[in-house]
Amino acid sequence: MTTPPPPVLGSLTWVPAAERPDLLGGPVAAALPSLPGPVWVAPVDDDLADTAAFTEAYGVPLAASANCVVVATRRAGQTALAACVVLATTRADVNGLVRRHLGARKASFAPQDVAVAESGMAYGGITPIGLPPSWPVLVDAAVAAAGLVVVGSGTRGAKLALPGAALAALPAAEVLQDLGLPVEQPPQPAPPAPVERAPDDGDVGWGERPDERDPDRRWLEDRPPHWGTD
Repeated sequence: MTTPPPPVLGSLTWVPAAERPDLLGGPVAAALPSLPGPVWVAPVDDDLADTAAFTEAYGVPLAASANCVVVATRRAGQTALAACVVLATTRADVNGLVRRHLGARKASFAPQDVAVAESGMAYGGITPIGLPPSWPVLVDAAVAAAGLVVVGSGTRGAKLALPGAALAALPAAEVLQDLGLPVEQPPQPAPPAPVERAPDDGDVGWGERPDERDPDRRWLEDRPPHWGTD
């Protein structure tokens, strides 16, 4: 099978992920051979791993990036973990669709230390690939339909690029419509009101020169600002 050429995504240099296992988290490297289709990896600065900083620094559009968030659910006194994969232009509907779909009484983002310890991956690099098999992996339909999507590599020092269909084909994956909700934009300030000019703020006034042919020019030149223009 011919390996397709590497993607052109931002300013990153992508290579087949199998060639750079040093850029992958342990669980990700172990799960890589079972993935259908090509997977590429590119190194990034650890300090630029978070989505906003990453997209700005490397020119990868938000619409081509996906976030994997770890969710903790409570049901019948038991806590369970799951993962949600949504485009970076959206936010996971954790307390709505996720809670209802998993039949939980309560759902919230998992604490950072719990997400790291249970996934075996670095915070800011958690990816749906290689998660514990008991975790449900909820994939937004928009992610599944993406031709190519950028996700974490299990470390903060690299990103993966792969078809959205490969994420939807993960053993524990379930594709959900409207899992990702549009991110609310902050209200834009109203434009400033036009400034009204006072009657004595005309083009010809204090300190300005009127038409030299005007017989009343001397009076206009010398008039105080509070005088009218008539």
